[in-house]
Amino acid sequence: MPKILHTLTFFLIASAISYGQTSDLSVEKVMQDTDWMGTFPSSVKWGIHSENIYFDYNPDRNPSDSLYRINIKNPAKILSVSAEEKREIIPISGDFNKSRSKTIFTENGDLFIYDLKAKEKRELLDLSFSIQDAEFMADDRKISFQAEGNAFIYDLENGSIKQITHFKKGSEKQKKDKDTSAKEDWLESENLELLEVVNQRKEEKESSEAYLKSTKEDEDFVFYLQGKELRNLEISPNGNFAGFSLIERKRGKETVVPNYVDESGYTVDLPARSKVGDMEYTAELALYDLRKDTVYMIDFSDLPGIKDLPDYTADYPDKDWEKEEREIIPSKIYFSDNGEKAVVNLRSTDNKDRWIAAIDLEKGTLRSIERQRDEAWLAGPGIGYTYYGNATMGWLPDNKHIYFQSEESGYSHLYVLNVASGEKKDLTPGDFEVFDPMISNDKKHWYFTSSEVHPGERHFYRMPLMGGKTEKLTSMTGKNEVSLSPDEKYMAITYSYMNSPEELYLKKTSSNAEPQQLTSGQSEAFSAYDWREPELIKFEARDGAMVPARLYVPEESVKNDAAVVFVHGAGYLQNAHKWWSSYFREYMFHNLLTDLGYTVIDIDYRGSAGYGRDWRTGIYRHMGGKDLTDQVDGVKYLIENHDIDPEKVGIYGGSYGGFITLMAMFTEADTFKAGAALRSVTDWAHYNHGYTSNILNEPSKDPIAYRRSSPIYFAEGLQGDLLIAHGMVDTNVHFQDVVRLAQRLIELGKEDWEMAVFPVEGHGFVEPSSWTDEYRRILELFNENLLEE
Repeated sequence: MPKILHTLTFFLIASAISYGQTSDLSVEKVMQDTDWMGTFPSSVKWGIHSENIYFDYNPDRNPSDSLYRINIKNPAKILSVSAEEKREIIPISGDFNKSRSKTIFTENGDLFIYDLKAKEKRELLDLSFSIQDAEFMADDRKISFQAEGNAFIYDLENGSIKQITHFKKGSEKQKKDKDTSAKEDWLESENLELLEVVNQRKEEKESSEAYLKSTKEDEDFVFYLQGKELRNLEISPNGNFAGFSLIERKRGKETVVPNYVDESGYTVDLPARSKVGDMEYTAELALYDLRKDTVYMIDFSDLPGIKDLPDYTADYPDKDWEKEEREIIPSKIYFSDNGEKAVVNLRSTDNKDRWIAAIDLEKGTLRSIERQRDEAWLAGPGIGYTYYGNATMGWLPDNKHIYFQSEESGYSHLYVLNVASGEKKDLTPGDFEVFDPMISNDKKHWYFTSSEVHPGERHFYRMPLMGGKTEKLTSMTGKNEVSLSPDEKYMAITYSYMNSPEELYLKKTSSNAEPQQLTSGQSEAFSAYDWREPELIKFEARDGAMVPARLYVPEESVKNDAAVVFVHGAGYLQNAHKWWSSYFREYMFHNLLTDLGYTVIDIDYRGSAGYGRDWRTGIYRHMGGKDLTDQVDGVKYLIENHDIDPEKVGIYGGSYGGFITLMAMFTEADTFKAGAALRSVTDWAHYNHGYTSNILNEPSKDPIAYRRSSPIYFAEGLQGDLLIAHGMVDTNVHFQDVVRLAQRLIELGKEDWEMAVFPVEGHGFVEPSSWTDEYRRILELFNENLLEE
């Protein structure tokens, strides 16, 4: 009979000892509050003068991290930042003028300027509404900013403000305010008379609005939004143009997630997402010629291939496919530094096409200068997804070339393109990926991170602006996450290795300099254990691909000939690498399993990040295809090379890993004897739109892809022992997923499965008690099914 487990009554350490293996670790130890491990730096950033490094840290074991700093002239001292000092920190995220002598930024909605030489901070504007997106204009004498959904220009020389866009909600027919009733007038009057603060705020708002109104010279041209959402408002550096988008979005019916343990004592419904296919999205791109008070609505109809049908439609010959213009999602308009040219990044909503187009600023028309198409879906580092993720893009200082990232070569690389001639150049060719490129202060070099040395390493590089010889600026094997000082003379490096969490290092921005370790946060309890360096291997899959993996091999004296396959989550994520894993609890659990005699393999299966376009799209239209056979072929490798008993193999994972575990238990019963599926997707038609539609298209359009990819259709294949674990307030993969699967298993008469529910947990568990309970169950599952004769 199926078992719904609520209270665990067995003790696993005793169970483990009974099989003849012991460990200094336990489930309770590795799943306890992470404070036991020590404190490790995060959110590293520099002070404006390149003297102080700020980071979140918690050496005093407070309830949450606090801000600390290290002065590079005295790097041995780690000092806590007081609340007063924190308020005085000048953000480096503001916009700098061309000489980088001044920076502008907003603080609590007010506009400030900071003089780096004089070290003086001055407030420029304090209005009744919040100021956002402040930028120096081309001549550095004026500042553009946004407020209340409109754009303004502030003159630094005379202190004047000019509103340059006039967007209003609704339509022109609705521009007259509705008459208020005598009752409403009386209530407002009484309220203002009784409440001094409310009255004061009203007067301040009216004063600010009157001031802005006094700056207007002529009757304004008003653009009514017609009920649409204003997005991507961008002002050209010369102040002649503004670009913006108008969005209409309908998300469809949302799923309700009940919270049964709300503090109120009542069941409270949590709002959650809609399902894949429930996304209606239309976007318009507009160019506002501020000189002519004219708005051009930009036409997408001439984009090459705008009506192209995807290849998968060939699988539905009986369906009448109409060639229609696909909806387009535009980026913001990117203006050149002199404001005389502009380009825009355009994506089709099915995410199979991307265009980069030049905009004729005098006519408001498009000219496609770059088209990228992927019959699977467009993504990758610096490219992003349709509905989320920002693309790398911008202008070089010559106002002739743009830069962007593309997977044209099979790997995401940095390109430059001459907008006039269309000539394009790959600046970073090779079988590796590039991340987070940025132009140096002097506009002569690039800085970027790449995986050139090894897919499982990350290093920081410098390269001439138009390409050429690269200089590798980091040297430590693992992951080097670099925060460059504002003067670019130093690098603050957050560094980790596969068996050592993140620590902070300081290094001069040179390939020859030596890094200096600044923090050492491991606790005595954590460092007392000899954490393994898993072996990075590759094994051959059935289609000839070489699959990367992490391998944990026990000592021969304790080896029990059993194996556990771990499947990482997210799908598009990398875990077979040389740095400290985001799956650190699982890493510690794998050390425990290895101590107990298990061989553990952790595979970067098809669909994983870090290996280029073909690896990323290997799951297109069939999740549970190559991503699953990679797990099966990994088991074959273990049997042939590490003497694993084919009758002693288990599998587990969470989220996408939980989905693969279900598919493995349902369709590969001869390979896997036990599995633990955590927070699993059971039916992809019930997951979200932004992620799922890229990989499987939409259920109504490509039902074949959904039926062969969803575990619920294969539940009759269950033979081994299955543990299903899920948080009941999961607003990502809804608890409904496993409830529907449970009913399916009941109707099929399946017996060897059990479900553990966690009433207070969402998708990512928070409570140590929940982690401990879940992993006790997983260990017991493997001990009982893989070790007992």
